[in-house]
Amino acid sequence: MNRTRRAGDVAAAVGMMVLACALVAGTTLFAKMLGRAVDGAPIHPLQVSAGRYFFALLALVPIILWRRPRFAGTAWGNHLARVAAGWSGVTCLFAASALMRLADATAISFLNPIVAMVLAIPLLGESVGRWRWGAATIALAGALVLTNPGSDAFQPAALIALAAALFIGLEVVLVKKLTNREPTLRILVVGNFLGTVLSVAAAGFVWRQPSASQWALLAAIGIAMVAAQALFLEALRRGDASFIVPLFYTTLVFAGLYDFAVFGEKPGIYSLAGSVLIVTGAVAIAWRERLRG
Repeated sequence: MNRTRRAGDVAAAVGMMVLACALVAGTTLFAKMLGRAVDGAPIHPLQVSAGRYFFALLALVPIILWRRPRFAGTAWGNHLARVAAGWSGVTCLFAASALMRLADATAISFLNPIVAMVLAIPLLGESVGRWRWGAATIALAGALVLTNPGSDAFQPAALIALAAALFIGLEVVLVKKLTNREPTLRILVVGNFLGTVLSVAAAGFVWRQPSASQWALLAAIGIAMVAAQALFLEALRRGDASFIVPLFYTTLVFAGLYDFAVFGEKPGIYSLAGSVLIVTGAVAIAWRERLRG
């Protein structure tokens, strides 16, 4: 009975993680549609980020009223630093998604575990051995293959995606520090609250009135992101992280499918080779973390 229940939990965890990936890729698709002037003038990435945080916070309101999380002892300074990094990262990712293939922008942003690994040395006091440095080298080689620096195929927008990876990697390290002292729901609520304040203030400088369909896309980004976060956390609760987390890289598959279905964009040989190398390096680091306990 326990074995059957365990198998059911693993299957449910896999399904939740794959659905979370589909939703995350969907947010970049919606951001690209908004940036490419689908049904209206283009929406600035700062405004897209504001929609992501604002509607995510609205989606959390029923949970806040139900669970009534406590905020005594909240490390507001750490939260603000984490939100600033996360907001910068998601804004850069949305901007890159509007300018290049979704799968390419997503793949480059997946360099964030490498960034987090490097930043964890001075910020968390962690040590990094030869195995993880080797995995990082593989992933960085993938980024070079994908972006093709110095060639006619070079994508300048890849630099924006790279900035997204840097900021998201910093956010990962800051989230690690928070999870050691604060509950998950508080981190989620405070993050989206501060993110809403910061992103709405920044969007005020570039604001233009969205059309009805653009409002719907902005709302879909926020709701999809919260749903993806909830599915991700529930998947981790039901299955081993070493098995579940690598499944997150199926986001690349969904991003490629969405891009082809909506914009007719197909991956090239450099995109495929670079993406494989980046994911290989990131998964190798996750596997090594599992061995280190």
